[in-house]
This record gives sequence, structure tokens and C-alpha cells, in this order.
Amino acid sequence: MKKVKAVRAKEEVIKKLRSKGLKITPQRMAIIDVLKGDYTHPSVEEIYQKLSPRYPTISYATIYKTLETLCEIGEIIEVNIEPHKKRYDPFTHPHHHFRCLSCGKIEDIPLEDVAFPQIPANVKKKYGIMHATLYLYGLCPACRANSN
Repeated sequence: MKKVKAVRAKEEVIKKLRSKGLKITPQRMAIIDVLKGDYTHPSVEEIYQKLSPRYPTISYATIYKTLETLCEIGEIIEVNIEPHKKRYDPFTHPHHHFRCLSCGKIEDIPLEDVAFPQIPANVKKKYGIMHATLYLYGLCPACRANSN
């Protein structure tokens, strides 16, 4: 999948945050930096582990709130491919996700690579469906090769 700039230029994100009346803190900017170009779909815990050495006072609450805000303004998307664990994706263009059931790796799958089930027009209208995503589960090529 061709990757595009994951998180917009910091100036654009700063402008969006300010328009919401939010302060531009070093911790918020650090979270944006961690996410920029990170296609591993990090969890809050992984983001915390990356930032806590440099920002020892950063809290999980700060990370959660910042991620929630970045989702609200369209800078990242929340990925719920694992039970009880949210992950975050800076690639906001429509795409699907694959999770390896052996190693846990999560990968982006282009829309054009997987035919999505057709949603009947009456269902779209009744529920006001605006978009859909597909989560795929299986074994990644490396795990399949190791299982032989």
C-alpha cells in the first residue's frame, strides 16, 4: 500500500488543536511525533513506553486524551482489531487491517486488494452508513513460513 504523509504538518495539527481551545504542550507534540509515519498501529502502552524515558511525568491520561482529540480532528484513526486493546493508525485514508494470529503483527490492506461485501441500499439508508472497514485475521507470510 502506498503510504501518504501520516500526520499532517505540525503547523496544521497545531492550528486544529488551537481551534479546539487546546494548549500546545510538549507532550502533545511528542505524541504526534511518535505517531508520524508509524505504521505499526501502536497502543497507548507502546506510545507510553516510547515517551516515558524522555517525558517521565507523562501520564496515560494525557496520552489517551491526546489520542482521542487526534481522532476527533481526523489526524489518526482508532483500530479495534484486538479485543480489549485500542491501537492507533496515522494513515487515515480508507483501508482494511490484517492481524497475524501468531505474532500479533498488524498490517494495512489496501481497499482494492480485498472485495468488501456489498451493503444493500436499504441497509445503507436505514442506518446512514457512511463507511465500513474490514478486519482480517490469519497468519502473516513469516509465521506461515515458520509453521512449515
